[in-house]
Amino acid sequence: MNSQLITNKLLALRDETNKAFVEKLIPTVPKECILGVRTPQLRTLAKDLWKNQPLVSDFLAKLPHYYLEENHLHGFLIEKSNDYSWVMTQTERFLPFIDNWATCDSFSPKIFKKYPTEVYVKIKQWLDSPHTYTVRYGIGLLLSNYLDEAFEKAMLHQVAGIHSEDYYVNMMIAWYLATALAKQPTATLPLIKAQTLPKFVQNKAIQKARESRRISEEMKTALLGYKL
Repeated sequence: MNSQLITNKLLALRDETNKAFVEKLIPTVPKECILGVRTPQLRTLAKDLWKNQPLVSDFLAKLPHYYLEENHLHGFLIEKSNDYSWVMTQTERFLPFIDNWATCDSFSPKIFKKYPTEVYVKIKQWLDSPHTYTVRYGIGLLLSNYLDEAFEKAMLHQVAGIHSEDYYVNMMIAWYLATALAKQPTATLPLIKAQTLPKFVQNKAIQKARESRRISEEMKTALLGYKL
């Protein structure tokens, strides 16, 4: 099986010291599924593997993966392509198998920035998904790719309108809102002032914003008054 060759490469790169660190960082992944391979090594491996398309195709076809690093590598391999249609197809196939915040947050194809309208259509679908990390992924893309010139006020309210009991979804909502306060304060501040968000999201967004260097001291002081 060709995909086993890639797994063997990952096993050869395992790092016990980093493994112990990652285990604490990503408690939702079983310890036996973590090798501790560092991200720069995974990106270098993706670059090298990309030259062997049959091997890459075989690996990408194999889902679900067992190791955390296999999932990371899967995302990094998808990122290597400049074919939007292929990348989106592979992304939608991969999303249901993402099972942790780290894989979710580290996977962001650059090609998506060239197709903001098309990707936004997909994001709106992902935000309605019952799968935690599909929702988190959609919010993450709105944070990274749609808070500057591509920003629309409707996006802000779509994120604010997500009601979830999941910690990893709510943390991403709060992170999005804190970043929006820095980049789109005129649109975002009224939402915080309204105090209609869930308590955890409201307070965590304010905390993250107050930790940001992009937020003025004046706003940081004002935000304290809107904690729940």
